Amino acid sequence: MTRAELIRQLKVYLVTDTRLARGRDLREVVSAALAGGVTAVQLREKDASTLAQVELGRALRQLTREAGALLIVNDRVDVAVAIEADGVHLGQDDLPVAVARRLLGPEAIVGGSAGNAEELARSLATGVDYLGVGPIYVTASKADAGAAIGPAGLAAIRAATDLPIVGIGGVTAENLAPVMRAGADGVAVISAIVSADDARAAARDIRNAVERDRSGSAQFPGSVQR
Repeated sequence: MTRAELIRQLKVYLVTDTRLARGRDLREVVSAALAGGVTAVQLREKDASTLAQVELGRALRQLTREAGALLIVNDRVDVAVAIEADGVHLGQDDLPVAVARRLLGPEAIVGGSAGNAEELARSLATGVDYLGVGPIYVTASKADAGAAIGPAGLAAIRAATDLPIVGIGGVTAENLAPVMRAGADGVAVISAIVSADDARAAARDIRNAVERDRSGSAQFPGSVQR
């Protein structure tokens, strides 16, 4: 996958969290979000058993294939292999990128995380394909996210690398414009979609906001005026 193709796939990146789904079936939430314009899904269910992650992952694999979206697995390379995911997202303390590539194959996408210059240097040294940068804003969705770096923090990382960047952490349709202007290629969201009353509408609003900021006026074709 070329850099341009990867950037297109990272516009609206949904990270799953069953705990935030308000008792709803996560598969239905993801299906609705994909219909609303999500372009990538990350399976991130740290409290679930390996079997449960694989079962959910297989369902998400079918949904993402039908929607033409990426499926990425957080940390668990074994789960990624089992469900034929497009790749993995590895944190600073996860499995080394080189090992993940050996297990997943040369075509796999491997993402990394960076919230400051030190983390950026480590991620760049490992050869990741894209970066999740943040937390941009204060967020309760990820307990270990650290202090918010704001759009200015993302801009500093943008100035140091040309890797595709996804801004993550407290991002919503209402506050993502500064994130995109700071140099993000897309945004990653958890609660803004998973906890929304209408996941499809929430995803559509975020997709439209990203498209507007990237082009000035474009709107996701699947959107419905309200």
